[in-house]
Amino acid sequence: MEQLRIGVIGLGWRSGFAKYWHRPDGRSAVVAGADIDPSRLEKFRDRINPEAFVTSDYRELLARPDIDAIVVASPDDLHEEHAAAALMAGKHVYCEKPLGITVEGCDRILEAWRRSGKHFMIGFNMRYMNMYRTMKEIIAAGEIGDVKAVWVRHFVGLGSDYYYHSWHGSSKRTTSLLLQKASHDIDIIHWLTGRYAVKVSAFGGLDYFGGDKPNGLTCPDCAEKHRCPEARTGALVQCAFREEVDVEDNSMVLMELEGGIKASYSQCLFTPDYQRNYTVIGTHGRIENNEEEQKVYLRTRKSNTWKDLSDRVYDIKKAEGSHNGADPKICEDFVDMILEGKPPVAPPIAGRMSIAVGCAATESIRQGGGVVRVKPPEAWMLDA
Repeated sequence: MEQLRIGVIGLGWRSGFAKYWHRPDGRSAVVAGADIDPSRLEKFRDRINPEAFVTSDYRELLARPDIDAIVVASPDDLHEEHAAAALMAGKHVYCEKPLGITVEGCDRILEAWRRSGKHFMIGFNMRYMNMYRTMKEIIAAGEIGDVKAVWVRHFVGLGSDYYYHSWHGSSKRTTSLLLQKASHDIDIIHWLTGRYAVKVSAFGGLDYFGGDKPNGLTCPDCAEKHRCPEARTGALVQCAFREEVDVEDNSMVLMELEGGIKASYSQCLFTPDYQRNYTVIGTHGRIENNEEEQKVYLRTRKSNTWKDLSDRVYDIKKAEGSHNGADPKICEDFVDMILEGKPPVAPPIAGRMSIAVGCAATESIRQGGGVVRVKPPEAWMLDA
């Protein structure tokens, strides 16, 4: 195969990153798209490829012999259906995170992957961001010694814009934002430490969004739109204070990872700013990032070696492309994986384990904060 021909299932906002795959004179081309919303079909053609085949039935993509790979960018609760069907149809698959909304659903996808013999990649693009690759390299070089603790704070300043004005606010569609939103961060915790979480305890609540407004209410039709701080125009305009909203907007999770490493993750979806703050503590020092400054700070402690002679500051270089330059890189790696056999930066089990932790944390929250063990993977998943 000299050129990878790609079809996209789910043509909403996220599908825009498919432009990085459309290189008609190069190694990949986006040739088809599917979505149940007819208005998105022509928009997809306008944005990506005017000559693309489009349909409202994703099965038509899977039946086409001229499509080699499928990108799953549909809503979270449809990932299991779409990814598994694409694999069993003999297509290579790129699946946006989260892999699924249940552990069992993730396991069914991975089983379909094993049976298919095809390549599979999970969309963990944070592993491609210069900030977190720098932190990974510092840890791998032994600069802070053996990792013992990770603290993560996630300030989500656009919580209503991204989540509570749409289907994301319903647990029936997402389970929890500890899957949709936190799956990135849980994965980065696993990646930086090289260990998976084995048990969690969590607290959370719906402390701002949700309420008693009718489920059919939209911002443009609301009598309170001129004084509501969350009133919006555009595509996502469902009332953020409607009755059906039941997904926590303020959560705190404690984790114990393999080897006894401790980690914490805090997520708030009504903050004024939007940033992630990571602190990783080891036996010889610690690192901490600052996304606003685009820096990583290394602080050392006495270790009776050269490591305690200085502290350092890493200035993160700007990368071109969406998601801080991560999207074009992960798209290139997907092509390299299929055409050249390059191993993925995030193996498929990483997608499964982030969901397993998110589900365990959600269970802990909704049962009062008790310790819940993370459902372990089957042995073959660890070796795949």
